[in-house]
Amino acid sequence: MTTAGGGRLTRRGRTLQQQEARAGLVLISPTLLITLVVVVAPLLWAIMLAFQDARLINIRRTGLFGNYTLENFSYVISEPGFWSALLNTLLYTIAGTALSIVIGLVAALALRGAFKGRTLVRASILIPYVAPVVAVAFLWEVMLNPQFGIVNTWLSEPIAFLTQARGSFLGLQVPVALLTVIAFEAWRYFPFAFLFILARLQALPGELEEAAVVDGATPTQRFRYVIMPQLWRVVALLAVLRFVFTFTKFDDVYLLTGGGAGTEVVSVRVYNFLTARDDIGASAAQAIVLAVVLVVFLAVYLRFFAGGERDQRSL
Repeated sequence: MTTAGGGRLTRRGRTLQQQEARAGLVLISPTLLITLVVVVAPLLWAIMLAFQDARLINIRRTGLFGNYTLENFSYVISEPGFWSALLNTLLYTIAGTALSIVIGLVAALALRGAFKGRTLVRASILIPYVAPVVAVAFLWEVMLNPQFGIVNTWLSEPIAFLTQARGSFLGLQVPVALLTVIAFEAWRYFPFAFLFILARLQALPGELEEAAVVDGATPTQRFRYVIMPQLWRVVALLAVLRFVFTFTKFDDVYLLTGGGAGTEVVSVRVYNFLTARDDIGASAAQAIVLAVVLVVFLAVYLRFFAGGERDQRSL
């Protein structure tokens, strides 16, 4: 027996579509439950704490019906160092994201062709990304040590890369420690971009480049007019992913410098509010501010970049 809409009825009077919907709900219910417990509930709890005077000493007395206030937000925003930390976060995120994508693009272009030992070389590219962050951070600390680090043996004067806030380079004052942390970010995560870009390069039709060669295009012209137009969507996706991941990054900066020498980012401030001051409410408020800034940047990207791609496809 079928219904007026064409759906077949079962013995209990339910259509096949309804049965499939119920089966799908049953299948995804464990994932939904885990998401609620691991993601949604802690997020709501953090938002609630951000609007209360919650400290470690009185955390057991805070609850859903506590005294809500905006003092935590005004406190963290007016606290000395907030705007410099936010600026450091933006510089660290933008520069680290751009450098990791550029290095990944160069590596993918260099290793996309066939050569002896290609598999081994490609696998070795992934070492910075898959290695434990504690191990690679310690390795960089040893390499950049001003007393016995191998990098300083190549320089005429030793440089404290991880503890020197400012240094002179070509007559300009540059943030030494911040640039070092950015370099570490680019080195550690360029394999992530390498994998995405290499996969897209492998899918490019070879006829396009062959036609460009026949037409007399130079390697630069082939890259600009043939390869890059095919990679823009992948690069845009990588930019969004790396921006989100880097903007909230904590462990890399904390392990290398502890947030000192002008490298304090907002995520490190969240940790310091939580551990050094035992101010849970201010720490949660700082995290909410960080999330709001990130959402604003993503909204701008989706408005002016993703929207433009949809407009072009609709023409």
